[in-house]
Parts: sequence; structure tokens; C-alpha cells
Amino acid sequence: MGILSKIFTWWDGATIGTSLFTARKGRKVGEDHMGNVYYEGGKDVMGLTRRWVIYNGPNDASRVPAEWHGWLHQNVEGAPESHLPPPRIWEKDYVPNQTGTANAYRPLGAIESGGHRAMATGDYEAWKPDA
Repeated sequence: MGILSKIFTWWDGATIGTSLFTARKGRKVGEDHMGNVYYEGGKDVMGLTRRWVIYNGPNDASRVPAEWHGWLHQNVEGAPESHLPPPRIWEKDYVPNQTGTANAYRPLGAIESGGHRAMATGDYEAWKPDA
């Protein structure tokens, strides 16, 4: 099933076209702490160097750390490791987007968390236009 999934799916890693383009024109620039690999090569219609990522796992743009996001969008010339300040003690570790998982945020009124909201307190007054 491996080769068929590469031909017909785009959400589960690099497709055949991306793999061929990477092998032909890609130059590996670096890798992040999650195992995503970053490449550049060729030029786009504006004359800028093309940059792309091959995900380690499902294709989800929220899995690209901020420093590599800046590199992908041409905000940084070299590999991000050479431009980063040391991490601060108050910075949290990166967590990918949790939407659609069991860890997703669900407020009290959400159907998944029971669908019951707290009663209104009476401090709301509906707007009525002046006629």
C-alpha cells in the first residue's frame, strides 16, 4: 500500500511529485526538533528561491515552528538556527494544533462536553433600534 498511498494521497507525507522535485532540484537546508526537513532550490516566477518542507508525519502547517515559518516565507536568508536568540526560561515548548483531537479545547457549552451552559445572569439587555 506504500506506493499507492504516495500516488493518491497528499495529507500523509510528501507526494510522488514533491519527492521527485526534491530529489531533482532540492538542497537540504536543515531539520527542526520534530523531524521536519526543509529544502530550497529553483526559482519561482518572482525570482525568489523556492522553499518547502517535508513533514515528519501528517501534513499540518501548524507543525512548522515559528523560526522555520519565517524562513519558508523569505523573512530569513540563512538557516534559522544561525539567527535565533537563546531560548528564554519563560518560553513554552511547541505544541501542535490540537483541533480535531481528544485534547482540543471544548468550552462548557460545546456538544462534546455535554452541551450545557450556565444560565444567563440577567445582566444582558438586547439592543432595540430607535424607531
